[in-house]
Amino acid sequence: MKKKKVPGLNTSSTADISFILLIFFLVTTSMDTDMGLTRRLPQPPEPNQEDAQIDVKERNVFNVMMNSQGDLMVQKERIEDLKVLREKAKEFIANPQNLPNLPEKHMKNISLLGDCWVTDKHVISVQTDRGTPYHVYFDVQNELVAAYNELRDELAVNKFGMKYDQLSEDQKVAIREYYPQKISEAEPKTYGDN
Repeated sequence: MKKKKVPGLNTSSTADISFILLIFFLVTTSMDTDMGLTRRLPQPPEPNQEDAQIDVKERNVFNVMMNSQGDLMVQKERIEDLKVLREKAKEFIANPQNLPNLPEKHMKNISLLGDCWVTDKHVISVQTDRGTPYHVYFDVQNELVAAYNELRDELAVNKFGMKYDQLSEDQKVAIREYYPQKISEAEPKTYGDN
């Protein structure tokens, strides 16, 4: 008895169809691009430029350090609650009483706001350990950005009668010039033997 051969399936165009479907879905799918942390990186140094040291006064730097256990040090003081970090950052950025241990204030003319005393030379320096848990790093970044957002909202309500996200683009630019977001991330280090 002879066995019948089962005819083979012609799959020569399957790869072409799969490729066309892949292209179709890539083109028609929208991707959310507003994820992550926004940071402005410094310009690369000029090839013939020597190492330029940026002179930043110590009073203008707000130091935030995290170790591999997730412990947080702010201005050489251990912090347990992240809400305390937000409040300390807000006080540092705004320096409402013009205290000598907080960023120096100077007069600046800002479009739509006029002459203002600002602390735009401040820098928040974030230093992590190589083993810092990512969630701690992310929580600290969120609190620092929230400090800027709250200050900007307060100023926007005070000057324009509405929150920052409701302002026109020109008004937002003025508020950002008053409270520029300056978060600097130092290269991670290893603290201790852990």
